[in-house]
Amino acid sequence: MKFQLGKSYEELEIGEEASFTKTITETDVYLFAGISGDFNPLHVNEEYAKNTPFKQRIAHGALPQSLIAPVLGMKLPGLGTIAVEITTRFKAPTYSRDTITATARIVKKIEDKKWVRMTLTWTNQRRETIAEGEAVVIPPRPK
Repeated sequence: MKFQLGKSYEELEIGEEASFTKTITETDVYLFAGISGDFNPLHVNEEYAKNTPFKQRIAHGALPQSLIAPVLGMKLPGLGTIAVEITTRFKAPTYSRDTITATARIVKKIEDKKWVRMTLTWTNQRRETIAEGEAVVIPPRPK
């Protein structure tokens, strides 16, 4: 099987960006609970969640955060990319039926290591920023 690797360090340019969008469903939240082992009632129990500041269940923070993976690994830099570091600061909750867009933008090329620093932003369908952060990645080697 042959794969088309993503862009190499040399092919990448500061300012390039890519995004991935997904609507978070009830099923996603329950599957994520099962995969992660995080059954915090804030995520899976509506009666409990009614008594929290959010007044309803919210998705696990790592669920919308994980939407950056298809951006880095499939789009920019793309297949063959290795994530070295990802930091995230959550600013607002994600609810079931929210449509989240995860975006990565190249802000620095680290010449000595041939790595790339990217800013990360997650927004919902109301264009509210729900999280922001940074990533350092190793792009695939030249083809």
